[in-house]
Amino acid sequence: MTKALDLDLKRLKARAFDRADWAEEALRRYHSVVQKLDDGVVRQLRGLYDWMFVPTTLWPFNIQDVLEDCLATLEKGKHLNSRHRLIIEMLPEPPDETVCAAVANHELHVQTGTYENLVKTPAKYSQNELAIRTDPELQRQWARLKVAFKVQEYGDHKGVIRRTMGAERNLRPAFKVNLRRRGDAFRAAFDAFCLRWNLYGMLNDEPLPLKLAVNLTPYGTMIHIPAYWSFDPKRDIRWDAIASLHRARVPGRQGSALAEGLAGRMKDAGKLRLLDKEAVNLGLKGERKHAFLCAGLGLDPRTSPKRFSRLRAEFKNGREAEKAK
Repeated sequence: MTKALDLDLKRLKARAFDRADWAEEALRRYHSVVQKLDDGVVRQLRGLYDWMFVPTTLWPFNIQDVLEDCLATLEKGKHLNSRHRLIIEMLPEPPDETVCAAVANHELHVQTGTYENLVKTPAKYSQNELAIRTDPELQRQWARLKVAFKVQEYGDHKGVIRRTMGAERNLRPAFKVNLRRRGDAFRAAFDAFCLRWNLYGMLNDEPLPLKLAVNLTPYGTMIHIPAYWSFDPKRDIRWDAIASLHRARVPGRQGSALAEGLAGRMKDAGKLRLLDKEAVNLGLKGERKHAFLCAGLGLDPRTSPKRFSRLRAEFKNGREAEKAK
């Protein structure tokens, strides 16, 4: 177990956000538990275990929490319940090593808030930062917040207080404000303060101005342009670097011509499935079957049989092909 754990931690050691440190106990428990389980249960857990090595940026939910809940159940001698199994079955295969390496490298930049590898005009940020840091009104407002609230209670271990994060399509999980709750009142006041000064948050008494940022999410790539930023799409962004980062997860080429080709193949695959069944009913084999399939699809009899094999393989589950009938 120790050797396996050491290898796991070595894989995570260079990752951002102290990944190896907060994964260590969960991985230790995993290696201890699987030694006592049968192969079927180990296979169920394997999907979650493999996702532990995917950069957290790509996690659709906290994988480690789910793994630890599964381990806690198994440590008690119980079986994984239906919710455990459903989540595990819904989770797709983890991204390959090439994708993980590209995203892990990006996370190192995100951790330090350095996006200069993707942005060409940092002077716009510097200009805004100077204006904010030298404005006495910001410090007066911050002093009022510190009188009204114990602001240190809302910071992390580094002393950073972050404003409420935005989300896709501006759909925010928590939007209501109950001013009878001190935490809600602070959050509303602090968010208003950050909006006024275009801030990401505060680090002790230092303002953290918003940057033009590029962030990956489990579902796509988000480009955040601060409201104060006079955006020039040609001069401000390294589009080639962003495209390269985004394309790391794209499975293949796309476009109108390729979409039309896919639609045509889906239609042919649907026909081929029906023709295959009919050929079986007619007892056709070999060259006679090949000629029958070519005629049914309107193809030259000299068409290679590999074309049919490729169609069957591409749409082997039949569901996409059925839609095209």
